[in-house]
Amino acid sequence: MKKTLLLLVTLILISFYGYSGDKKIYSWKDKNGVSVFSDTPKPGAQEIKLTNQSLSMPTVDTSILDEQQPAAVKSYKAVISSPADQGTVRENTGSVYVTSRITPRFENGFKIQLLVDGAPYAEPSNISTFALREVNRGEHTLQLKLFDPQGYVVSVSPVSTFYMHRASSL
Repeated sequence: MKKTLLLLVTLILISFYGYSGDKKIYSWKDKNGVSVFSDTPKPGAQEIKLTNQSLSMPTVDTSILDEQQPAAVKSYKAVISSPADQGTVRENTGSVYVTSRITPRFENGFKIQLLVDGAPYAEPSNISTFALREVNRGEHTLQLKLFDPQGYVVSVSPVSTFYMHRASSL
């Protein structure tokens, strides 16, 4: 009886060893640094050696892990808030304060440049309010350009026109 039981246990253990011996598990890290485990090898994957082979997992299609998800592209919008388009600024010193609004809020490294009458007013900066001094009487145009950290233009505002009214000294 002991021999039969020993033989039976030995046969069962050998069958489990033979069955689980051909199961291989591979591991790699995806582009986000997350560990991925699969029974399908992938270039650069390492085979995992298990000490306990009693692991059974359903087969899963891992091809979805290889797809590159497109980065969400933000659409920025630049608008000149003041002076109002087609508005008149009455200031004898010729000072005009230009304020702008960028949506969504621009990130670190982004820069704004103001164009006055089609020419850059100053170098691009991270400040969205500008103080113009000694602006001559008459019609003037304003426009904003928003640059990303690499220096590419990501948004241009519509042209805004304002009229400078300065009292005459006559």
